Amino acid sequence: MSVYIVAQLTITDRDRYAKYEEGFMGIFDKYEGELLSVDEDPTVMEGEWAATRSVLIKFPSKEAAMAWWDSPEYQALAEHRRAASTINSFLVNGM
Repeated sequence: MSVYIVAQLTITDRDRYAKYEEGFMGIFDKYEGELLSVDEDPTVMEGEWAATRSVLIKFPSKEAAMAWWDSPEYQALAEHRRAASTINSFLVNGM
């Protein structure tokens, strides 16, 4: 069953975050993921939007998603993201 990772980021250091972006696809592509959306100007339909960026990612399975997320190479790269932003993210099952 497909799964989706939804993330809301508030980027506080664009230069440092750029280091994360530079290495992202090279790692991501190895784990069967599909980047569905990266948006800095979403249409807010209800509530408030305070984040800088939203991201929607699809994986063929929870196992594939967690293999990417937990991989040593992604975790090393994610140090740039952690230093340059705050994030709320969650994984949901597809239908």
